[in-house]
Amino acid sequence: MKKFKAGIIGTGYIGPAHLEALRRIGNVEVVAVAEVNQEIADAKAEALCIPKGYGDYHDMLADDSIDVIHNCTPNFMHYKVNCEILEAGKHVISEKPLATTAEESEKLVKLAEEKGLVNAVNFNYRYYPLVQQAASMVKSGELGNVFAVQGCYMQDWLLYDTDWSWRLDPKMAGESRAMGYIGSHWFDLIQFVTGKRITEVFADLLTLHEYRKKPKVEIETFSGKELTPDQYEKVKINTEGYGHVLVRFDDGTKGMTCISHISAGRKNHIVFEIEGTEKAIWWDQERPNELVTGNRNSPNQNMFKDSVLMNDEVKDYAHYPAGHHEGYPTCVKNFCRNVYRHIEDRSRPVDFATFADGHNADVIVEAVIRSHKSQKWESI
Repeated sequence: MKKFKAGIIGTGYIGPAHLEALRRIGNVEVVAVAEVNQEIADAKAEALCIPKGYGDYHDMLADDSIDVIHNCTPNFMHYKVNCEILEAGKHVISEKPLATTAEESEKLVKLAEEKGLVNAVNFNYRYYPLVQQAASMVKSGELGNVFAVQGCYMQDWLLYDTDWSWRLDPKMAGESRAMGYIGSHWFDLIQFVTGKRITEVFADLLTLHEYRKKPKVEIETFSGKELTPDQYEKVKINTEGYGHVLVRFDDGTKGMTCISHISAGRKNHIVFEIEGTEKAIWWDQERPNELVTGNRNSPNQNMFKDSVLMNDEVKDYAHYPAGHHEGYPTCVKNFCRNVYRHIEDRSRPVDFATFADGHNADVIVEAVIRSHKSQKWESI
């Protein structure tokens, strides 16, 4: 097995998740991190036990010893940084969204093809063991003909008008908030599991707070810090925090989803249910080690994560024995493992989300925004 050297740009919430996943797969050494200045880079490198910190990510791109770059920067930087990684001749693993516009993500797809480099987007929910099992069951025809899907992705961390994140700023996160940030995950997930493509959407969106109270001091996402009233400023909000979307797939299958950042008590509630002419299946990310099969004339079945019981082609997504739960870090690990296996052996099938999948998600989100504005079905 070849040993790779990797660098990570951005060490906020998601950068350390990539780091942990890479350390778990074994054949990747993270040799450097890059941050907004040298002081922060050095502090992060020391805290994460990484040999090198770069205060300018361009210096990391010039490091010939690094094979792969993980782009874990805020949304508005994804396009520029991804372009520069590819131009530097390095394989790239990017956080989503691939870019803040579909026009930019399309350019990235073309650039990656021109450079002949491995490119991946972290739609991590694909890589849970029982999500892979669900996709295998659909593909094998166990459900019969799939005719409808439904689901949601709901969180509550932006419920209050005092909740703030850079993701509320369109200049940093793009025109869409809830749809672009977490809705894109659901759209990718449901297409992966069903093997179908979304071709039309009809959306109705909501901005709960016309104004929010932005902290005058910097805080990190999910940090849980509380501020006093005089530490806020009033800011107009122009992005959605909630929405319903009807979807149509390329074979006529129907679907619907609810996407929310403002649903009290929902922490990371991503769910899908797939209706087939023989059976149905449903899965909830907050109970990731269970996959329910719905039957008409016999009791429903609750399958617990167990590689012995999983379909042969997806057994290697479960790493521990039955009864030993595997969660969010495992799906990030499986994603990174798949990408690095392909980098090592380019003849292997591409079993991860690529820039083309990232572009597809961007196109869907833009269609959702257009649909809300037009109050009509919009094509992908």
